[in-house]
Amino acid sequence: MKARIPGAQQGGQANMMKKIQEMQENMERIQAEVEATEFTSSTGGGAVEVTVNGAHEVTAVNLKPEIVDPEDIEMLQDLIISAFNESIRKANDAMSKGMEEAKGGLSIPGLL
Repeated sequence: MKARIPGAQQGGQANMMKKIQEMQENMERIQAEVEATEFTSSTGGGAVEVTVNGAHEVTAVNLKPEIVDPEDIEMLQDLIISAFNESIRKANDAMSKGMEEAKGGLSIPGLL
């Protein structure tokens, strides 16, 4: 039978709670940083450029004039969609990487 030391568990729990609180603060800080960061992707050899922020809001779309062909709008639409999707992937990757760093190796089910 193991001897119980009064208060021994409480110190461990308090330390764990402190670590969880620090992790949560880091995650909130990183999330805010990523959401404020802009991610830009281009397609068509730089003819179409889309910028989004980490909150997945489009902040800029730049088109080179030579890409605008009234007889081939579908190509332009495809290029815009492709650049937008790549920018979103970059934002998602940055958020995932930041959250992994904030967790500091802890594996908590249901946590990003």
